[in-house]
Amino acid sequence: MSIFLIIGGVTLGLFTQHQPMFNTQQNQAALNIQIRNSIMQLQTDVVNGGSGYVTGTNLPAGVLGVTISNSLPAAACDTPATFTYSSTCFDTLNIISAEPTVPAAHPDNGTFSSGYATTSGKDCISTATSPIYVYPAPVSGLTEAQAAAALLADYQNAYTNLGEKQFLLVNAAGTLLNTIMLTSAPTATTVKGGVTVVPLAFNVTNATGWNTLANDPLNIAAFEPAPNGSTTNGNPMVTNSFCSVDYVLGLAPITYSVSTTTPSNPQLMRTQNGVSTVLAQQVIGFKVGAMLLNVTTSCTYDSTANLPLYCYDSSNDAAGGYKSQWTNVRSVQISLIGRTNPNPGANYTYRNGFDSGPYQIEGVNVVVNPRNMSMNDANY
Repeated sequence: MSIFLIIGGVTLGLFTQHQPMFNTQQNQAALNIQIRNSIMQLQTDVVNGGSGYVTGTNLPAGVLGVTISNSLPAAACDTPATFTYSSTCFDTLNIISAEPTVPAAHPDNGTFSSGYATTSGKDCISTATSPIYVYPAPVSGLTEAQAAAALLADYQNAYTNLGEKQFLLVNAAGTLLNTIMLTSAPTATTVKGGVTVVPLAFNVTNATGWNTLANDPLNIAAFEPAPNGSTTNGNPMVTNSFCSVDYVLGLAPITYSVSTTTPSNPQLMRTQNGVSTVLAQQVIGFKVGAMLLNVTTSCTYDSTANLPLYCYDSSNDAAGGYKSQWTNVRSVQISLIGRTNPNPGANYTYRNGFDSGPYQIEGVNVVVNPRNMSMNDANY
């Protein structure tokens, strides 16, 4: 009995000694799985950014694949004593494509002076004035009124069932754009200038076309006050005027952001059609950089090495920023860092090299090329 008591005591001691090591191993394995699953989902979504535009509108170039909001905190965004992080620590990534259930339409100011205008400069609308009137391209087998009624049903479905309220305005050349946020679902077609059209009521932009983040949560043409205090934006793509040969497109965005509702447990969120899903717990790093074509600012191009760089400052007019020139984005670099649950116990002496916290960390860095954004590049 004494021998068995001694053996049992030794066994229990060894078990107690190795139990924390086993828990640490399991936590590290769980962290590895969720971080890698999140990155796989990110890669799948980003590579499809910008889909639907060329097919729907025959534009000469990809219009929009991603938009990025880079957070540039001036002070520390985490509190080491409580192992907490604030929202200013993390970037936001929007993957954007055309909504497949809403066909491309043309905007008009309601004049329709020549029926369906076929030349540029006809019946132009301003994003500073609401409503605008949209009409579909001719649909085989449908009268003009029937095609407009079908377009109305598509808009109502997108607004009510899919939660898609933000729409893209883009010129026929694919070089200028803006966005509008509908204030309500259209309720009926109307006749303007002898043409059956769908009226769209929206929150107007300012006179030059700039929007607010409240009316443009995808940050396509939103004014973001820059760290240098400038009050003007320099994004060369944004315009306030679109004509009847241009396009109105429904948007189907997927947004990646980090929720800090619980500061001690930041969560990587994937939001689509208004539904948010938690992809990873205990995220302490989410940064997104962009490499651009034909942009040679100090933050995007190394003139000495003659190589493009990844830029982590999308600010419209800050020094070194790339002014949110989304149509020029050709590659995205994503860094994701997660941690195991903090262990503040006195016997846990490990501290990681990232933020010196009492937990294991794991980081993954990937580069993804939105394939739809470079399909028409002649020399890329």
